[in-house]
Amino acid sequence: MPEKLKFIGQMMIKGLKKSPLKIISMENGDVMHGMKKNDEGFVDFGEAYFSKINPGAIKAWKKHRKMVCNFIVPNGKVRVVIFDEQECKFEEIILSTENYFRLTIPPNLWVGFQGICRQPSLLLNIGNIVHDPNEVEKKSINKIAYDWSVKK
Repeated sequence: MPEKLKFIGQMMIKGLKKSPLKIISMENGDVMHGMKKNDEGFVDFGEAYFSKINPGAIKAWKKHRKMVCNFIVPNGKVRVVIFDEQECKFEEIILSTENYFRLTIPPNLWVGFQGICRQPSLLLNIGNIVHDPNEVEKKSINKIAYDWSVKK
């Protein structure tokens, strides 16, 4: 069972939140909490989807104008990088079953993520709205200067 997170609440970039999640050990397989409607970070429910990330693969960059994202990694290990272009700040967070929590990302921040373990990783996003291609902006990976090769 993962140890409790020591840091809960606001992070460097305004609006980001880490919320601890429970893993309940069961003989036939663990139960991993995701989100309840009374959790901090819950705004509304629009959709939930999984993104599979192959080892070393990078999916970047995307900025939602309206959607609040809630990222959870129930399998594997993922480096999530958030870029606040207004403040010119990056924040890097590792999500995994060993470091199990929900990352809430407000709108208007650039987000990218990378699979950083030897097997494919699974990232769950619980969004407050249904996907709308008109509310999301995308940039190619080289349009935001971030060194994805650095191991931290």
